[in-house]
Order: sequence, then C-alpha cells, then structure tokens
Amino acid sequence: MAENGHRVRACHAFRGMRTVEHEVQAPLDHFAADPAGGETITVFAREYVSAEHSPAEAERLPWLLYLQGGPGGRGNRWGSLGGWAKAAAREFRILMLDQRGTGLSTPADRHTLPLRGGDQEQAAYLEHFRADSIVADAELIRQALGSGPWTVYGQSYGGFCALTYLSFAPEGLKEALVTGGLPPLTGPADDVYRATFQRVAARNAEYFSWYPEDRTTVERIARHLRGTLEVLPDGSPLTVERFQMVGALLGGNTRVDSLHSLLEDAFTDSVTGPRLSDAFLDQVQGLVSRRSNPLYALMHESIYAQGQATDWAAWRVLEEFPEFRPEAEPLLLTGEMVYPWYFRQDPALAPLAGVAQLLAAKQDWMNLYDLDRLAANTVPAAAAVYADDIYVDRKLSLETAARIKGLQVWETGDFHHDGIADDGEAIFARLLGMARSAGS
Repeated sequence: MAENGHRVRACHAFRGMRTVEHEVQAPLDHFAADPAGGETITVFAREYVSAEHSPAEAERLPWLLYLQGGPGGRGNRWGSLGGWAKAAAREFRILMLDQRGTGLSTPADRHTLPLRGGDQEQAAYLEHFRADSIVADAELIRQALGSGPWTVYGQSYGGFCALTYLSFAPEGLKEALVTGGLPPLTGPADDVYRATFQRVAARNAEYFSWYPEDRTTVERIARHLRGTLEVLPDGSPLTVERFQMVGALLGGNTRVDSLHSLLEDAFTDSVTGPRLSDAFLDQVQGLVSRRSNPLYALMHESIYAQGQATDWAAWRVLEEFPEFRPEAEPLLLTGEMVYPWYFRQDPALAPLAGVAQLLAAKQDWMNLYDLDRLAANTVPAAAAVYADDIYVDRKLSLETAARIKGLQVWETGDFHHDGIADDGEAIFARLLGMARSAGS
C-alpha cells in the first residue's frame, strides 16, 4: 500500500486490451473538519488500455474517467473494447470507477448497512454517497495516479456528477463530456417528475403504435394480476404496479424493442388455466428487483435534493397523473420513478424501508452545484441532449446548459437515453470534437 493509500490489485491482458485494478482509501466524509482523521472506505477503479499501445506508450496516454449512470450501479465490466470505449482507447487510458458503495468499492447493501447500526445510523452513513463525495473520490484517485487534469465522460447520472465536478473541482478537469445527463441545477425534484411523466406517457403511445398487439397483452397481464397471484423467482408477488416497472425498457433505442420480446410469450397454459410463463417471470425479476443495486432505490431522489426534502416526489406527483395508477385502464408502463411501496414489495429492499423514509425526509442536503462557478466555467465541455429522453427531460436539460458558460450542446432526436449503446463511437467522437473546438 502506497503512502497515499493507492494500491494496484491485479493486471490482466485479454481480447486486445490490458486492465489494471486500482484501489484507494478515501475518507467516508470528505467534508468533515478533519476528513483524514475519520473513517475510511475503499474506492475501486479499473483501468482499460488498448493493446494497440505498448506499455511504454500507454504510460504517456492521458486519462479519461468514465462516470456511469445510476445512482448505485457499478462500473461497466468489459470483455473487449467496443463502441465509445473503442474510440476513446485510441488516445486515452480509460478509468472505470466503481462509485462508492458499488462493485469492488466498499459495498452499501442490505447486508452491509445493518452493520452501521439502526435506521438513523444507516441513513447518516448514506448521506456521504452522493455526487459531491463521488467527485471528491475521483480527485483523490486522480492525484494518486499522478495525473494532471483529465477528461471526464458522464453518462446519465454520471453527467450529474460531471456538473458537480465542474462546480467544485474544475482544476481537475481538462474537458468534460456528457450524454443524457444534464440535471436541473435548482428546484425541487417534483419538477423533474412532472416533466418525465409526460414524456413517459408519450413514449407509451409511440411504443403501442409500433406494437398494437402489445396493448392487448399488457391489459391481459394487468387483469390477470388483479385476480391471480403470480410469484417471481425470489418468492415475492408480481403486482400490477411492479409489472408497470418494465417500462424502464422504453427509455432506450437499443432496449425498447426487447419489451416486445418480453411480452410476446408472457402466458403459458397450465392445468389451472393461463399463467404467466417462467421465462417471462425470470425476465421481469431482473427488471423490477433492486437486489443488485439497492442504492438506486435508496438514493435516486436524493440526486435532485438541495436544501429541501424530496418527500417521495415521484409518488406525490403521480397524483397529478392518474393515468399511471395501477388501476387505470388502459394501463401505462412507468419509467425511472421510485415509490415508497418498493420497500414493501421488493424483499431485497424491505429491510431498508426505514432508512429510505429517513432519506426522503432529510431537509438539509448540501448543494450539488455552484451556480456562480458554472456561470464562469472555463473547462471545455460538450453535452448530448436527447430530445425525447424519458429519464432526463430535454427542456430542463437545455435550461441547465444555458447556465454553464461555454458548454456546447448537441440536441438530437436520433437517440434515447441509451444512445451510447446504439452508436457510442460516433457520439463520443462528436462530443470530444465539440469540446476541443470550443477550447481551442
């Protein structure tokens, strides 16, 4: 272990790339009066380098930090370099961060959180798992690697983190790229859901115009679930409201058509009549359970919180959109909303229900953005705004972009939230070119 807490765990070479595993010890509370004297956690990141570069050449490459979506998702695990990573690896060493609480960083889940104590202690611990702390971790890693200002690429929630980076540690950035991730800088989370409920409704209409037979299937499933108990592989019931969560697939170019594949063999015959098939239930389990990423449900609304409680914003705003209620006919599928009943119906979340309530009620969240610094930004930056994104609203994104000096915006209707999975190489190259032309 180096003096700065940096340790290289393992190195591997396969399928045209080399990887190096990095680990640092970071303060749990970067903002304490004496952060170095308090509790520490492990933060893990994996370096990816194209084998087209010799080890000596790779040492001279600049770094690109990738901040993935979420919150609560670990860094991507790549078996080879493709898409945007293939493009980036031509001139960068890519660092894939396991944001604190995820992957090989010190985990925060239903097993580890009770080790902190009761609900109050667990909630207090999780206050340190937002974008401000993630950015502070990134700066610690950058310094441990001996890097100068580096390029940061933020997808979705990673874009939120990139704007926090521009706010509080711009000296660590050479340039910033964002795809589908310009958050509102002020205002309550309610504004986000008022916008995105409307976009999800429009996306439902678009989807069912492509697959009108799926409209009938969705209604059949809803009627079936209202009268018949169906159990997911984890033993929990599949309710109508949980079924609506499969609408998460509506948020992508590359994923939306897989919704049709999911629905086409939803039913099978049995001695007691039609039942939902095991193949369908297995797939739905993966879409509705937060077993592998509980921080998504616990922390999701907090990513919008600044100086006020979120108080289950999506659940409250839902009252303004009764067409999304589980009893509504026709039934609409939902998007990236988190509701309090998640913590009753999902066995992986049930032990964390009290913690979730405390986080929803917390009022004194720190600010995630420095508006004055963003207005005076000097870091070259470019962002892709997807016109019909159901997760990150176009109008709110453009309002944010207008408040960041020098931010170049590419607005496009060609992609949805998962655009980089569709044509990541071209998107990355375009944004990098935009940022560099603005900075030259």
